[in-house]
Amino acid sequence: MPSTSECRVCQGTVHEFFDFGRQPLSDAFRLPDATDEEFFFRLAVGACTGCTMVQLMEEVPRERMFHEDYPYLSSGSAGMRAHFSAVARRFLSSGMESDDPFVVEIGCNDGVMLRTIADAGVRHLGFEPSGGVADIAASHGVNVRKGFFEEEAAREVLAEHGPADVIFSANTFCHIPYVGSVLRGVEALLAPRGVFVFEDPYFGDIVEKTSYDQIYDEHFFLFTVSSVQAMAGRFGLELVDVERIPTHGGELRYTLARAGAHTPSAAVEELAREERARALTSEETLKGFGRSVERSRDRLMELLHDISSRGERVVAYGATAKSATVVNYCGIDPSLVEFVVDTTPAKRGRLTPGGHLPVRGPEAFSDPYPDYALLFAWNHEEEILAKETGFREAGGRWIGYVPQVHVS
Repeated sequence: MPSTSECRVCQGTVHEFFDFGRQPLSDAFRLPDATDEEFFFRLAVGACTGCTMVQLMEEVPRERMFHEDYPYLSSGSAGMRAHFSAVARRFLSSGMESDDPFVVEIGCNDGVMLRTIADAGVRHLGFEPSGGVADIAASHGVNVRKGFFEEEAAREVLAEHGPADVIFSANTFCHIPYVGSVLRGVEALLAPRGVFVFEDPYFGDIVEKTSYDQIYDEHFFLFTVSSVQAMAGRFGLELVDVERIPTHGGELRYTLARAGAHTPSAAVEELAREERARALTSEETLKGFGRSVERSRDRLMELLHDISSRGERVVAYGATAKSATVVNYCGIDPSLVEFVVDTTPAKRGRLTPGGHLPVRGPEAFSDPYPDYALLFAWNHEEEILAKETGFREAGGRWIGYVPQVHVS
């Protein structure tokens, strides 16, 4: 039955609007002979009646998700490497006002953005709780603090390094349920005219595209302009700019600053007005989204069963974290999808969370090519299709499910 909980931002009432059922940790890839019990939780999502923040109904302990063996590498995609290099160059050329600027990143992963900052000789510090990827960042000359960013840690950094001109976070801020501690830390650490810039999936795009795989354990919050405005105001901050970016299938880049420090851009009110016109978090819209999710699941499973009944092969492409939601909500198993192809060394030779699809290296994709490839990494579609021209030339067909189930 749908439930309610307390909003992690404003302590209002969160009403559940969709339940994806029992789900595993999205990045807990298991060895085939692992005998330890797999962790599951109820993946349900709701919206606050007060501040409109969309959020998960249950919190997974952060230590279960972000740890020494966390397998995701931000630099694993050429597209993402180019994206973060451009972000760093943008900060370097934006005219940071202090004579000795300082850049802090929350969740720096393998340091892909901060490498460019470090190479420019600019003071910087990356926070990264996952030790393995933090070590990779350090090996590239990035200054890393192993641990989670929160208020106490921010005040320690302020005392040691002084205020930050830029605090940046990509695909990390939405992971953090204890948002109050983080934003108090941001407010303490920011220089008077400093900015906090973060990039995260946009709930407006999730609804429009039925990209329900963006909802999984690590994505605790699903932001909108309206909810970010309300959240920022509670901590002496203000949303001063917003920008649509194409990464990960549709994200927004939000810029916060101290209240009154900068004049908000026209883009903020423009997108807030669009959200009001769409009634983005209204009960009717949220119920409609739920119906679209169910239709997407049904159509995908009908297609996979039809292909299987003809004796044709399906292989998945990209052992992404978000594919855990698709695999486990839809009930995809190795009888429908033989294995998943992925380039990440830490995932190969393991099984996907919950559904236990084998993960194999990229060489397995063409040995021989399958009849169909289910594109889990749809946010990197352009890069993947350009790379895998041999599959199409061999008669292979791609299966997608965003914005609707389709065969190329």
